[in-house]
Amino acid sequence: MPCTTLLIGKNASYDGSTIIARNEDSANGEFRPKRFVLVTPDQQPQHYRSVISHLEMDLPEDPMRYTSVPNAVLDQGLWAEAGVNSDNVAMSATETITTNERVLGADPLVEFTPAQGRPGDEGYLAEVPGGIGEEDLVTIVLPYIHSAREGVLRLGSLLERYGTYEMNGIAFSDVDEIWWMETVGGHHWIAKRVPDDSYVTMPNQLGIDEFDLDDAFGDQTDHLCSADLREFIADNHLNLAVESASPFNPRDAFGSHSDSDHVYNTPRAWYMQRFLNPYDEIWDGPDADHAPTSDNIPWCRQPERLITVEDVKYLLSSHYQGTPYDPYGRTGDEHTKGLYRPIGINRNDQLALIQLRPYRPESCRAIQWMSYGSNAFNALVPFYANVERTPDYLANATDRVSTDSLYWSDRLIAALCDSAFAGTSAAVERYQQSVGGEGHRLIAAADEQVARLEGADKGTDNPEVRQVLEAANQDMADRLRKETDDLLGQVLYTVSMGMRNGYHLSDN
Repeated sequence: MPCTTLLIGKNASYDGSTIIARNEDSANGEFRPKRFVLVTPDQQPQHYRSVISHLEMDLPEDPMRYTSVPNAVLDQGLWAEAGVNSDNVAMSATETITTNERVLGADPLVEFTPAQGRPGDEGYLAEVPGGIGEEDLVTIVLPYIHSAREGVLRLGSLLERYGTYEMNGIAFSDVDEIWWMETVGGHHWIAKRVPDDSYVTMPNQLGIDEFDLDDAFGDQTDHLCSADLREFIADNHLNLAVESASPFNPRDAFGSHSDSDHVYNTPRAWYMQRFLNPYDEIWDGPDADHAPTSDNIPWCRQPERLITVEDVKYLLSSHYQGTPYDPYGRTGDEHTKGLYRPIGINRNDQLALIQLRPYRPESCRAIQWMSYGSNAFNALVPFYANVERTPDYLANATDRVSTDSLYWSDRLIAALCDSAFAGTSAAVERYQQSVGGEGHRLIAAADEQVARLEGADKGTDNPEVRQVLEAANQDMADRLRKETDDLLGQVLYTVSMGMRNGYHLSDN
């Protein structure tokens, strides 16, 4: 899916947490209702069949409990997207990324081939299943992994066995590490550990720009890859380094530098790094070190200050504020406004930010922050992951528009605000700050409750702890619903007052 990812190493975050966050965006012209749910071991399938690729596989018999953000309408499969399991290991999948013709020629994607004819007819050809893809990955990986590194290795083995029909980037995290994995062609892959003191910006483009093959085939401290990657690179002449001593650059070898990248992908990385490192270099004008169309924007870098949850929300909601490219701004013109693809776009489906806090016991360590719809107009809200169920307000979306669901309320608010951005932005900002502040307050209060419980530091299986966390989640959802309903009423009034059929004279 067209998405945007931001990863924050533990020494780059404001509180020492590892943070992985990603917008899930629908394809152009589509909107996919989403649900935030918890999957228990008895709900996890033991035999899995992909809707898109028709691939079937048996799954291990010992799944863990995990959170998930599946589609509300299952015509295209689950698309579980992001979650945390009961071992406090998180996964976000996937960021659709780019490739090039050389890679596809060397290792073609594994695409589903429909049956031709009918069984028994002359010339009948049975269908050929495709590989694994975004629809499947969280479901077939997250319930079975006990560390971020183990997540890379499990998915890597599945890719080598079944292949994939698309190019994907996947994030794994635990309390100590974040790993970023990128698929290469149909069966190959690379993965790199995010430096603890750095952040990673990922638009829909293959991103890793330096990879230590010696480490990947040696100690594997910070790099992992498919078993035959070295031969794959050499046999297909994929290393484009001019000097043999230069570090291997996967972005050059496996990725793209297309015209569409320069309006769809590179501007997003440029804007995020411009915000997080404003003084490190020149970002604007003819003397800029990196421009929106630059192909060499770093995959990762150290921030100028520690990064907060609110920073991540701002960036994953952004539409080039403070630049001529802002579609809602006043400094651009008809040639610059809307020139580049925004991060906070009309077809954001959901944003899941997963925060794993080292200073809290395992029982309440994992927070999954959630929002739905276009991020410029919603609020990011925290929920504990170590629970048995999630609040209905976030879990009950269907294909029917209803303000009983946060997904549809957020969609309605965004659609109304877009046409009256200047008149509604103050109300939206007040809502975002109020909901965010309430979220931090409720998390602190629930943390204190858990700390007073006996055995709260003995893993994630304490039912008393889960009851406290579920109550906190429900309290958050109830307060969120009231604030969201209030905001909907405010923006509906503002937009209604601006209707073109209005008339400024009432009946006497």
